[in-house]
Amino acid sequence: MKLKEKLTIAIDGYSSCGKSTLAKELARELGYLYIDSGAMYRAVTLYCIDNNLVSGDHIHIEKLQQQIDSIHIEFRRHQDIMGFATWLNGRNVEKRIREIAVSNLVSPVSKLAFVREALVKQQRELGRNKEIVMDGRDIGTVVFPDAEVKIFMTATPEIRAQRRFDELMNKGTKASMEEIINNIRQRDYIDSHRDISPLRQAEDAVVLDNSYLSREEQLQWALDLVKKKANKV
Repeated sequence: MKLKEKLTIAIDGYSSCGKSTLAKELARELGYLYIDSGAMYRAVTLYCIDNNLVSGDHIHIEKLQQQIDSIHIEFRRHQDIMGFATWLNGRNVEKRIREIAVSNLVSPVSKLAFVREALVKQQRELGRNKEIVMDGRDIGTVVFPDAEVKIFMTATPEIRAQRRFDELMNKGTKASMEEIINNIRQRDYIDSHRDISPLRQAEDAVVLDNSYLSREEQLQWALDLVKKKANKV
């Protein structure tokens, strides 16, 4: 689908709501660049793990702050069906950033002010020419507050946990349902209560509860919204 106007599309919401799936499919339909901001924070978390900046659940904040400018993240088209993969300093890390070890650390890493500042700068640079779909926690409120289209996604914790479990199983990653749902509830609390850029619905965002929607149904819902917004620009 080709739009007459260039748009910035911001998709925010809780973890494991399917934000990335919707954003990727929407970008593909529109011919837009897809930017997964959550993957960027996961990539920083993976960097911490790989570079011995984590001891147990403790993050060596001073060392990370010294190295944050050497962390470069980009999104490249990939041969998989969704078409995009996350690259960290020249390496494809799309599979590794989805592992439970990263999931358990990403919220404390993402709440660090200097990490958010560095990644927001990268995100804005990636989206300077519009024609992007970006998903995350604070895209419509902080990164692109002037985005023409803002969607806030939600679903029940139980349904999100099942989706996450199925995703990990399909990728051959072992995890227990109890571990996943505890992780989701913990991340919901941390994301919603952090001091810097907490997860919240932008005043002009449209809510999408996809608890009982198929991928096809939610994509059509989003396309209809984008068409409507594009006609008003």
